[in-house]
Amino acid sequence: METPRTLPETWDAICTLKDGDIPLLRAALLIARDEYPQLDIGRYEAEAEEYEQQLRRDVDIKAPNHRRLAEVNRFLFEELGFSGNDDDYYDPRNSYLNEVFDRRLGIPISLGLIQLDIGHRLGMPLEGVSFPGHFLIRMPMEDGILVLDPYSGGRSIDVDELRQRVKPHIGGQDVDDADLLKLLAPASRRSILLRMLRNLKALYNQREAWDKSLRCSDRMLSLDPSVDEEYRDRGQLYLKIGHFEAARTDLSHYLERQSEADDADEIRNALIEASSSRISIN
Repeated sequence: METPRTLPETWDAICTLKDGDIPLLRAALLIARDEYPQLDIGRYEAEAEEYEQQLRRDVDIKAPNHRRLAEVNRFLFEELGFSGNDDDYYDPRNSYLNEVFDRRLGIPISLGLIQLDIGHRLGMPLEGVSFPGHFLIRMPMEDGILVLDPYSGGRSIDVDELRQRVKPHIGGQDVDDADLLKLLAPASRRSILLRMLRNLKALYNQREAWDKSLRCSDRMLSLDPSVDEEYRDRGQLYLKIGHFEAARTDLSHYLERQSEADDADEIRNALIEASSSRISIN
């Protein structure tokens, strides 16, 4: 009998894992714990397990993937009532998985993550897609791939609609088959979590909630420390909240790596500001 895999307890432990070993549901719940410190991760993992058990009772596990997928979508989006939050799309709660479970409201990536989790529990080859605009789900088929929109009840999207969706993000130009396939490539688990964190950071930047933006930036850099621009962004956030020494460290790191970047002069000025300011001690 296979020994159950022990799940990591902390974000730092998540970050040390190989991409394919990252438990997406737990990682997303750890992100939510930043906003909800008393969050009981086990409660929501148990809820997902209940979904799996109910589907295993109701669905023929040996049925073709497309039939099982139809049952997963019916269960999640019709029976349980998960849906996209059209009334308040930019509510940060749409990105926190505990709130998505509780309210049954979300955005494409949070709804898609739940759809992925349930599909994987049933042995289905679902994959995330970091498509421009909205996060999508894909499933390989014998004759190609099936592309799904978790924000719209998991419905399938045809090629013509995909082309129309991507046009605003590439200057209104048409996209050929080869480029469309590249855009539909499977997303790594790290990239899915980074997109979730990037969404949250943007929402908190709009609200000038710099401390919450900063924690998103911290999470992103611990997950992928290779993104120079994130050191720049975190340095600017440190500057906004008065942590000048930390700001100097991050901005200097960015300039060392990106000395010829278009915004290098702007960042040098920010570094001068950080260097001339009193260090904040908390």
